[in-house]
Amino acid sequence: MWAFRETAGHLAGTDLTGYKVEATEGVIGKVDKHSQEAGSAYLVVDTGVWIFGKEVLIPAGAVTRIDPDDKRVLVDLTKEQIKNAPEFQRDKHLDDAGYHAQLGTYYGTGAPFGGRPA
Repeated sequence: MWAFRETAGHLAGTDLTGYKVEATEGVIGKVDKHSQEAGSAYLVVDTGVWIFGKEVLIPAGAVTRIDPDDKRVLVDLTKEQIKNAPEFQRDKHLDDAGYHAQLGTYYGTGAPFGGRPA
């Protein structure tokens, strides 16, 4: 779950900051920050006016495709799943194993990670 899929079209070193992020039903925000670190890759998405003031961390494994020409990142999550995701905790996301476990539990219960609820 914490790595980009080989089929996503991610090129190491590509800066995804500012790319639009699209859920299965449309745009949900823009990439504010991202990591390409092996075993810990993710996107931090600023949802802007859609969910005012909320940022969410999305594991890189949810990325189905990266379109560098249109600067878009497509994820196989619904808007509802993203809206209900644990809120991004800027001060904990790098070092807090409990926070990663919470995210793993939320995202890890369904495809492609193993059966996430629809």
